[in-house]
Amino acid sequence: MFNIERWQEIFEAISKNRLRTFLTGISVASGIFILVILLGAGKGLQNGIEKQFERDAAGIIEVWSGTTTKEYKGLNPGRQIQYRDADYNQSVQKFDDKLDMRASTYNFWGGAFSYGKESGSYQYRGVTPDYGGIENLVIVQGRYVNSSDLANNEKVACIGMKVKTDLFKDKDALGKEIIINGINFKVVGVFTDPGGEREEARAYLPLTTVQRAFGGGDKISNLFFTMKKTNDYDEALAQSKKFTQDLKDLLKSRNMVAPEDDGGVGVYNSVEDAKQFYDLNLYIRLFFWWVGICTIIAGVVGVSNIMLIIVKERTKEIGIRKALGASPFSIISMILHESIFITTIAGFVGLLASLLLLEFVGPMVQSEYFQHPEVDFSVALTTLALLVFAGALAGFFPAYRAAKIKPIVALRDE
Repeated sequence: MFNIERWQEIFEAISKNRLRTFLTGISVASGIFILVILLGAGKGLQNGIEKQFERDAAGIIEVWSGTTTKEYKGLNPGRQIQYRDADYNQSVQKFDDKLDMRASTYNFWGGAFSYGKESGSYQYRGVTPDYGGIENLVIVQGRYVNSSDLANNEKVACIGMKVKTDLFKDKDALGKEIIINGINFKVVGVFTDPGGEREEARAYLPLTTVQRAFGGGDKISNLFFTMKKTNDYDEALAQSKKFTQDLKDLLKSRNMVAPEDDGGVGVYNSVEDAKQFYDLNLYIRLFFWWVGICTIIAGVVGVSNIMLIIVKERTKEIGIRKALGASPFSIISMILHESIFITTIAGFVGLLASLLLLEFVGPMVQSEYFQHPEVDFSVALTTLALLVFAGALAGFFPAYRAAKIKPIVALRDE
């Protein structure tokens, strides 16, 4: 029940000790402020990590060739492994029931592109149809490379937005022909990529066309796979690890690489990397919670000490109240109200200040692994609960001490 006299007492006590109350409130406000800022920073780290994995499909497994480091079956170390279509086809045939997407590429890291008077140097890759999904491309015009293009060795190209902008400016690129290292290719699509401008400075062509037009024969540069989805992350991790090892064993066997030689066959498993990143982020966020809560505890201790001083100053008043029949509960309630009021108001100030800082300054702090620091509604409710609990905790022990004071002893207090 609302008691106006109780609130008048609280405001009167605060007004008599403005500086003391202000400094106590600052300690609580700073604790909540630091906690929310740290949690926002943790969310910024999580957003940055998630953004990195948005660049490609979830659970991507990439395979590339390397140089052998061990002698095997009479072959000297130092051999450069070259994958071929048969390696890819055999891999797909053996593991097809486990795969969601699969692709192979033949890469050229620099090529002369031109259209009319415009020209530039860009990457181009021969690809199979699933590669667009693995790269997480967004087609903004036209289409991507398809199976018909591969079967018919079509001279078509799906170009990145940067290539389109550089060569065509504001003109429509679809249906136009660009020249790549002296060979004409018809533009059938334009894409954007979550990875940004670097990935958009590329053109994707049918793999078979690139192999034939640029003297690649049946060579391929990389193999890409994604696994079928599972409901459990640990199960997905176990499946991807087993698949990675089985795939390495297959490719080593086909290319005469020693089983223990990891130099000849290179594999990147993003599922394993994702676990490492997310585990690290979890530990960082738990550390932030620990630091923030410790800061709040320091503020609560300060409030508790102030309430002990207040109880000491009001000992005679408390004795008179008890002598007039005040119950222990009313004494405890009086002290708790003041403690909760101070911590809650100070905490709200710290919470509001931290949220405003994240709202206006957070978007300005951008880096590759730190983006959009923020605190969601559930975290705000959690900090609010912490405020009320901290206020009650800070006032309970002083209030309990006040309730135990005997009236005769209190009246003798000087």
